[in-house]
Amino acid sequence: MKDYLKLLNELKQGTIDNLEIEASEFQSFQAVFMDFPERKQVIGIADREGKITYHFEKNESDQ
Repeated sequence: MKDYLKLLNELKQGTIDNLEIEASEFQSFQAVFMDFPERKQVIGIADREGKITYHFEKNESDQ
């Protein structure tokens, strides 16, 4: 099982540019995502196969 909290933090820190979540792992990811303090800055785009690609959108005050 993936360490979703670690991956979300890497996304926030810019260590990774995006995070891809397959439809089959979405429920496990969602539980961690909902507790992530900066979740409103994590933007996801779904494709037709059900995979979601997330990226982190910084606030202007973060830059």
